[in-house]
Amino acid sequence: MGQELSAVRPQGCTHMKVRQLSRLVGRYYDEAHGQATGLKSTQYALLSFVLKLGPLRPGDLAAAMRLDASTLSRNLQPLVAQGWVRQLPGEDARSRLVEITDEGRAVREQSQRAWKKAQLKVNAVLGAERVVALHALLDDCIGLLQAAEDA
Repeated sequence: MGQELSAVRPQGCTHMKVRQLSRLVGRYYDEAHGQATGLKSTQYALLSFVLKLGPLRPGDLAAAMRLDASTLSRNLQPLVAQGWVRQLPGEDARSRLVEITDEGRAVREQSQRAWKKAQLKVNAVLGAERVVALHALLDDCIGLLQAAEDA
């Protein structure tokens, strides 16, 4: 019972456990979004970030979402093709800005209701206290990993 912290040894692969949790939780959100609007939860998140922060440079959007540039570019393409996001010229010939369109705002608003439904379902399955603790632990881990990466 009085184990020293240094004697605690994690079992299993942390990456795999985080991925398993992500896939299981993601199913709730993808199902809700898919039924409501056909959006994937990742597309909903991208629209939400562009709505909140835009218009902004793709590099700034990638940093805010903690994505690499190629992943962001790949995820933006279907939203641009649907007319939900547009790319505008930036400050100079080499730069550009990403902005949500009126159609993007409408689909994001419709999908937000689906997000809320999924959020409430996950909270009910896991319990609100566990979700709050999970968020705190995840935020702490993200901060530590980001600080180590930045160092």
